[in-house]
Amino acid sequence: MEHSRGFENVVPPEPGVVAAGVYLEGRRVGDIPIDGAAAWAGKDGHVVWIGLLEPSHELLLRVQREFGLHDLAIEDAEHAHARPKVEQYGDALFIVARTAQLIDGRVAFGETHVFIGRGFIVSVRHGASTSYGRVRQHWESCPSVLAKGQDFILCARLA
Repeated sequence: MEHSRGFENVVPPEPGVVAAGVYLEGRRVGDIPIDGAAAWAGKDGHVVWIGLLEPSHELLLRVQREFGLHDLAIEDAEHAHARPKVEQYGDALFIVARTAQLIDGRVAFGETHVFIGRGFIVSVRHGASTSYGRVRQHWESCPSVLAKGQDFILCARLA
């Protein structure tokens, strides 16, 4: 097992970033900054899991540079109101899912955009959507399942 070193476990909060962590064989190793996240995703047994909430254009461009994400997918992720879809761009998938949340007795709609590739998953939430914090906490308590990789995280996000 490769030992993970070289990250600061306390990363200052950044507007638009809900969570940014690296996992080794299903166990959370620590918080990481967006810049440099792709290096962690490229390490054996590591998965980078980043959650964004209505991020700025600049933040999305940084994520794009980190993971080599396609321009059209970034454009969709920046502006809500994309239709639900699954697109493949090179080695990465881009998924748009509609979300709904009950607020004061009324249903409000939003979107979750997900980028998934080798060693990483990045979600971008717009509008009404419950926090994925509980999903993250649940799966962090099941490292043997989380160790199966980013595709299992994707299923948890969409369930």
